[in-house]
Amino acid sequence: MSRRMEYFAIGCIAGIALGVVAGLLLAPRSGSDTRRRLADNARRAADVARDVADRAEATAEVLGGRVDHYLGREQEVAWRKVREIREGVDRYTQAQAL
Repeated sequence: MSRRMEYFAIGCIAGIALGVVAGLLLAPRSGSDTRRRLADNARRAADVARDVADRAEATAEVLGGRVDHYLGREQEVAWRKVREIREGVDRYTQAQAL
């Protein structure tokens, strides 16, 4: 995970925590009602976090596959060039030996 994403996640968590504290301090409802609402909101937040994590994982898999594909192609091209150079050197040395 990049530093920007880490800071974003930390900011989201801090914002949620501050929101919960402010909600508790300024809640016009009874304690049991407030606790029920907090539990519901926590479940929804957990669902959203799970969804974000699933999407991030899927994106990472796609990007990883693409990187592997492109690196593999570049590596394949590099080895092909190495073979061509070796064959050229071999032909040159054989021509010089005659």
